[in-house]
Amino acid sequence: MTVSAEPASDRRTTAGLVARRKPGRALEAPFYTGEEFFALDLAAIFAAHWIFVATEAEVPEPGDYVTVDLGRYSVILLRDDDEQVRAFHNVCRHRGARILSDAAGSTGNLVCGYHQWTYATDGALLHAGQQAPDFAKNCWGLKRVELRSVEGLLFLCLAPEPPADFEEVAAQVRPYLAAHRLRHTKVAAQEDLVEHANWKLVMENNRECYHCEAGHPELTCTFFPTYGYRPDEIPDRLLPAHRRYLDASAELARECDRRSMPYEPIEELSGRPTAFRVQREALDGAGESYTRDGRAASRKLLGELDTPRLGRLSLHYQPNSWFHFLGDHAITFSALPLAADRTLVRTTWLVHADAVEGTDYDLETLTDVWRRTNAQDGALVARAQAGVGDPAYEPGPYAPTESHVEEFVTWYIERLKEHQNR
Repeated sequence: MTVSAEPASDRRTTAGLVARRKPGRALEAPFYTGEEFFALDLAAIFAAHWIFVATEAEVPEPGDYVTVDLGRYSVILLRDDDEQVRAFHNVCRHRGARILSDAAGSTGNLVCGYHQWTYATDGALLHAGQQAPDFAKNCWGLKRVELRSVEGLLFLCLAPEPPADFEEVAAQVRPYLAAHRLRHTKVAAQEDLVEHANWKLVMENNRECYHCEAGHPELTCTFFPTYGYRPDEIPDRLLPAHRRYLDASAELARECDRRSMPYEPIEELSGRPTAFRVQREALDGAGESYTRDGRAASRKLLGELDTPRLGRLSLHYQPNSWFHFLGDHAITFSALPLAADRTLVRTTWLVHADAVEGTDYDLETLTDVWRRTNAQDGALVARAQAGVGDPAYEPGPYAPTESHVEEFVTWYIERLKEHQNR
């Protein structure tokens, strides 16, 4: 299973640009605007690595499904009759028709609308109409896609040989997630936003908060604007916020130690195929959740947590996702490339499975901060996309607070070089 390679002339062009990338500088324009790089990204990144695509809460019952598009691939995520979540290529084994066309839904058996080939929820072919006497149904089940669940977060890999380090990463992340019991949550809301920018600009924007102080007034009610600064580089205007951060962090450490919850950072954002960062950090305001005043948005806490004042557990995952897990709810984000200059950003809000809207939580309060933040980010990255397409664009230097952007780009270049050397 491969993604069609780019033409030889484009391979030479992309290889040269990859080789001459300057550390500490933004990427050159073709990385963000060129169709040859978009094709390369689909082949080298999205068809070769573990990609976060959904949560188990999105397919809670047998027969529930979601479909995910990655470039020319379409994948079905389906909870089968044994309540296991499986992934299949959304391609009928007869003549290739798409089986499911809706983004989400519920089904019994999977029936292709073209010639009614019918598959069980485990992918086995049940019915194929009249066939030759030697037709073997057991040879024509749906093609499976590798799928892993990490405490209810679903990652798929299209490669025939997925990166082997995923289980090592999952083992490091699971202890941080365990207390939130994501498998016992439900979807309170989901928002799909098409951002008019290359997927790398979307991810770079997420990997820094250099823009947050001016760009995200709602987010910085609780998200400390000192994120990314070294203590000796914090500007005078942010020193009061830094002092609040130190006090809140000390309290958070005490609360986590009391509950044996890990909170120290693990950061491996480059130098490996499956790269990530995880850390539990303090929030400003009441310190409970992503709301305007920092107070919990849901009275029903996740898992068996006994206090909402546990800051934010944040997970960054290369190449396409970021997550925030609070005491009262969780938020997942995935970025999926649609075109060289368009990216789908899907945001999902999860609450306790027993939480009742209007009683335990108000949906507007729950989603307010990140809906506004997403819209602001969409406008910012659209400006960036317009700029990198300008003939006057020249890659500029990253600021010290943009170290995670540098790590993301370093990881990306590492992956392209590995792909080109195969």
